[in-house]
Amino acid sequence: MEPNVTVVILAAGLGTRMKSKQAKVLHQAGGLSLIEHVVNSASRIAPANRIFAVVGHQAERVRQTLDGRGIGFVEQIEQKGTGHALAMCREQVEAFGGLLVVLYGDCPLLSAETIAELVRIQSESNAAATVITTELEDPTGYGRIVRDADGNVCLIVEQKAATPEQLAIREINSGIYCFNSELLWKHIDAITPDNPAKEYYLTDIVELFRCAGHHVGIHRLADPGEVLGINTRVELAEVDAIFRQRKVRQLMLEGVTIRKPETVTIDAAVRVGIDTVIEPFAQILGATEIGEDCRIGASCVIQDSRIEAGVDILPFTCIGTSHIESGASIGPYARLRMQNHVAAGAHIGNFVELKKTRMGAGAKAGHLAYLGDSVIGENVNIGAGTITCNYDGIKKHATQIGAGAFVGSNSTLVAPVEIGAGSYIAAGSVITDPVPADSLALGRAREVVKPEWARKRREQKRDGC
Repeated sequence: MEPNVTVVILAAGLGTRMKSKQAKVLHQAGGLSLIEHVVNSASRIAPANRIFAVVGHQAERVRQTLDGRGIGFVEQIEQKGTGHALAMCREQVEAFGGLLVVLYGDCPLLSAETIAELVRIQSESNAAATVITTELEDPTGYGRIVRDADGNVCLIVEQKAATPEQLAIREINSGIYCFNSELLWKHIDAITPDNPAKEYYLTDIVELFRCAGHHVGIHRLADPGEVLGINTRVELAEVDAIFRQRKVRQLMLEGVTIRKPETVTIDAAVRVGIDTVIEPFAQILGATEIGEDCRIGASCVIQDSRIEAGVDILPFTCIGTSHIESGASIGPYARLRMQNHVAAGAHIGNFVELKKTRMGAGAKAGHLAYLGDSVIGENVNIGAGTITCNYDGIKKHATQIGAGAFVGSNSTLVAPVEIGAGSYIAAGSVITDPVPADSLALGRAREVVKPEWARKRREQKRDGC
């Protein structure tokens, strides 16, 4: 973290080229919104109380996305350009003094190391500002860096205002600056909307500095990819792929085996222990934590869950906001919908769905069951086709099954209901009342057999009766 540095992140625009109702900075790449990536980098340079986001379109949603990070917000109700956006921050940030870094909420690939180098260059110079530049094969859409005969920056001209000669320049302005804040606030009010877009361009500050006898330094990047903004969904997908590649590479270097890593989707905040194996097409999302020696099967989707060591999750299983203890086995084709807790050594088999259910240690639901709003004790066996009828059309009700109970296949447990420890539920039963411990409960109609009925029916049909 650099001393005496303030960061302003410009994030007020809608981003019309995204063709979206959602503000551009809220779109996600690598499992985080674009602005979250930028705030993460900024947080390594400046303390949270010296980081400010300028918000406008969907300002409240941007605030909610960054809730808990401790940064400040400045609202730009009417978007009149980058110079206007920065000027809106004056009241909040001028008193800090020192250096002021300007970033953009749609540049998620910019690293903290690059920002730190920008700050270093500015702090060791007598320049009024330092700007990051880079060279593009096709600079269309970007402001151009115009230098004088000695190679010094004399102005930055926007695409809309550039002459044909200036449009031929390939060195572009990233829009990322580190300012001497005292000089910035001294001259920022001199920016005028004298341009085709009638906006206040922050780039005009360069010429204002030069006219006042100050100069602007350059931090030129060899790799332009780090500073290019996202304007379309195509560019968003390209950046998302970069983040995904970085993440799987990081995990493999940390001791995780990932089969066909180009097919696997892992979000930025995910943590995985050593010697875990992740099979093709798995998606591990949100703030999921996976312990050591686990196996995540092909095409599994795991969201915001905690998976302890030694868990085997078989292919095509979906898990959301659940906690799986060590040694458990889940799937294939299981769905743990939300807020489940599966204790050590438990088994959830194929086509079993859990919702807000706790499975005790060693408990088993091998196949074809729905268990919702349930507490299931240790070593319980749930037969195929069992369901808990937890919803009465108005509200949900709980089912409790004591340790060691055996629930036969195709049982229907009508909640609220309690099954005592060690009890047996006969296959095909409908259980509506409590079952005491160590009891046998049967809840089905008596079987009726009518001899010769089927033969007689066939004969009637053949005779046309």
